[in-house]
Amino acid sequence: MDTPLRVGYCLSLSGPLASNGQTARLAHEIWRDDVNAGGGLLGRPVELVCLDDQTNPTLVANLYERLLDVEKVDVVVGGYGDNSVAPAMPLIIARKKFIVGLMALAVNAKFNYSQYFVMIPTGPRPHVALTEGFFKIAGQQSPRPKTVAILVADAPFSKSPTQGAKENLAQEGMQVVSEDAYPLATADFGPYMANLKTLNPDVMFFCSYINDSIGLVKAMNAAGLSPKLVGGAMIGPQNGVVKTALGELLNGLVNYEYWLPIPSLMNARVNSLMATYQGRAVGAGADPLGYYVAPLAYAQLQVLEQAIRATGGTDDTTLSDYTRSATFETVVGSVTFGEGGGWAEPRVLTVQFRNIKGHDISEFRQPGTQAVLYPPQAATAKVIYPYAKAKA
Repeated sequence: MDTPLRVGYCLSLSGPLASNGQTARLAHEIWRDDVNAGGGLLGRPVELVCLDDQTNPTLVANLYERLLDVEKVDVVVGGYGDNSVAPAMPLIIARKKFIVGLMALAVNAKFNYSQYFVMIPTGPRPHVALTEGFFKIAGQQSPRPKTVAILVADAPFSKSPTQGAKENLAQEGMQVVSEDAYPLATADFGPYMANLKTLNPDVMFFCSYINDSIGLVKAMNAAGLSPKLVGGAMIGPQNGVVKTALGELLNGLVNYEYWLPIPSLMNARVNSLMATYQGRAVGAGADPLGYYVAPLAYAQLQVLEQAIRATGGTDDTTLSDYTRSATFETVVGSVTFGEGGGWAEPRVLTVQFRNIKGHDISEFRQPGTQAVLYPPQAATAKVIYPYAKAKA
């Protein structure tokens, strides 16, 4: 048998982002199995070399050094988010490697590296695109909400969405009346909610990780807070673990999404992928639904696959030159890359949770439980406003 073509990267397979990391790994493994069933790449079987970064950014640079110098991988790709990608970039740049990240947001704004590409569908202005729909929807209400409270995790990943939120809310004529950041280790969000209750803002904007998303929503409900609109940039409600933990407490929340099984995003290939994924997810310890990560993770390696096939090799510069100008046909549709290596056009969804009646994962397989509000061409419903009405 020919020498395997080795693809190296790290994912957060343990730690706070483990569920999303496990989901990405399973989608990657399905891609590998599909490619190898078709004869591999360049006549070689594909092998994935995936290392666990433990959701710890301090481990990432050494892991990529190991991938390149010890594992001798042929190509590298990027991990799930900022913590798995940004720390690797100095090494990637020094070695002049081609890299396709998964969901890192605005990482290349700092590095401006010409051989970096990313599958997050936030387009050329990622910090703004993530919450554009949230604040546009708020601005369309009558009377228009005026005050916004910002509460975010004190972590690098929250800086870009927070800045984008400020730009979006200012454009809609709203004013920030409170801005606070909580440590990632926070277990009790009660004091934060008590402070917000005295302010009574029209809009509450959250940017959170998986576990703290659960704590925030529970604390908000326990405190009896009822802003007109709540959500925004929470990493968590997209995930099956958070969905089942919160159940009906999610009703009314408005947040971003990247992919959902709505008619405008469905095709035969993604339908097959999701059926295979969901059949294996529980056994793999991954998100039982997989909507948020799995399609984009599979598409990430489809980009790599198509670039390798088109160029006939794994030369980093050649792959980068091709990827910069090509159109890729993936399970999430046609993808072209633009400024900074992001998608040429944003495709972020803004959704509202509604009609959830319990904590079973089957609740979230119903198409009406995540209504797409924005963009208009993908919308499946109009917002139920204010939050108290949607929650009821």
